[in-house]
Amino acid sequence: MTAEPAAVARPSLRFLFAHPAHCIALGFGAGLSPVAPGTVGTLWAWATFLLLQAWLPPAALGWVVFASIPVGWWAATVAAQHLHVLDPGSIVVDEVMAFWLVLWLVMPAGFVAQLAAFALFRFFDAAKPGPVGWADNLFHGFGWRGGLGIVLDDLVAAFCTLLVIALWRHFV
Repeated sequence: MTAEPAAVARPSLRFLFAHPAHCIALGFGAGLSPVAPGTVGTLWAWATFLLLQAWLPPAALGWVVFASIPVGWWAATVAAQHLHVLDPGSIVVDEVMAFWLVLWLVMPAGFVAQLAAFALFRFFDAAKPGPVGWADNLFHGFGWRGGLGIVLDDLVAAFCTLLVIALWRHFV
């Protein structure tokens, strides 16, 4: 039986590298940002998506995006349990996988459209209006349900972002 890391108020580099799930959950360090880790995680998602897009065809990138969802769920579950916090702000894999989904469905798009997608996603993720707030309150606790609760509201925020973009494209 392995010992779990002690509870920490804010994870450190030592926590980040203590378990592969921590590294994934904290966005390979983006979640360590002392200011707005969710925004930093979303910016990291944007940058990594552009890098992945340069190397992978759209279908393969889609598989990466969809594979990130169960991997992110697992990583968020493990990291939250090790941090002894239900939904730590330092866990940003939920922002990463959700914003990857947005970008995968929006691309190809110019910088302004990508920036609009970023702003919309951050709004829905931070303000948690309507269905995003409902999803945020649906699952709490530790274990797989808690991990699902961490990632679900971001997936709903991604859906809301995509809905606004689709409506904009349709009517404008």
